[in-house]
Amino acid sequence: MLKLDKLTKVYKTGDKALSDVTLKIPGGQIIALIGPSGAGKSTLIRCINRLVEPTSGSVTLDGTEITTLGSGALRRMRRRMGMIFQEYALVERLTVMENVLSGRLGYVGFWRSFLRKFPQSDIDEAYRLLDRVGLLHMADKRADELSGGQRQRVGIARALIQDPALLLVDEPTASLDPKTSRQIMRLITELCAERGLAAIVNIHDVSLAQMFVQRVVALNLGHVIFDGGPADLTPEVLTDIYGEEDWEATIAKVEDEEEET
Repeated sequence: MLKLDKLTKVYKTGDKALSDVTLKIPGGQIIALIGPSGAGKSTLIRCINRLVEPTSGSVTLDGTEITTLGSGALRRMRRRMGMIFQEYALVERLTVMENVLSGRLGYVGFWRSFLRKFPQSDIDEAYRLLDRVGLLHMADKRADELSGGQRQRVGIARALIQDPALLLVDEPTASLDPKTSRQIMRLITELCAERGLAAIVNIHDVSLAQMFVQRVVALNLGHVIFDGGPADLTPEVLTDIYGEEDWEATIAKVEDEEEET
């Protein structure tokens, strides 16, 4: 269970990115985080693992309050929070296998990580995950030889090899074409279901959110303004979140795509 209680972030400029965000996300639930640019979505994800320090409020994962942890305890807690990035965050000159195994750096000692000497059990798990995400045949390729969709699959495997309790996913389809975007969202949701993982997916594409997740949370100007099921995203609600648009056409497109899949 992830609990956010009155989470607030105010930057030194005085800009308030988050304001009293309170959410509960049970184990195994996937939520889509939507809202216009600048709404606070990426800040929220980064406050959870404290890549951005919250100004006030609390974040609790499975009974441990993350916001009060010292540096050593925070490093250990971050093992339990896998992060998937929009820009993949791979080391281009390393192989696919080496990039996946980098997800285990928090578990091995300094010299093992420096020399990239991982236990056989980690190597076996990396192969298994690469097989699961469809990249086993590319284990020895350099990351800079991959397409965008392939890079994102490596990022997913790297996050999962941490054996996390929570996935934080920041715009995983922003740089991908529509077909690949659907494949990546389907893969993320399937893997979460297989492992009983909770996930927060920051996503701009409302239609993808409606197709693949159980719950949608919308932010605007740092406030939660919607928390409900995909079917509750009516044209009126979407107008409240984003402003005027032909939302009837968007909803019709989602229904057509769901019929195709």
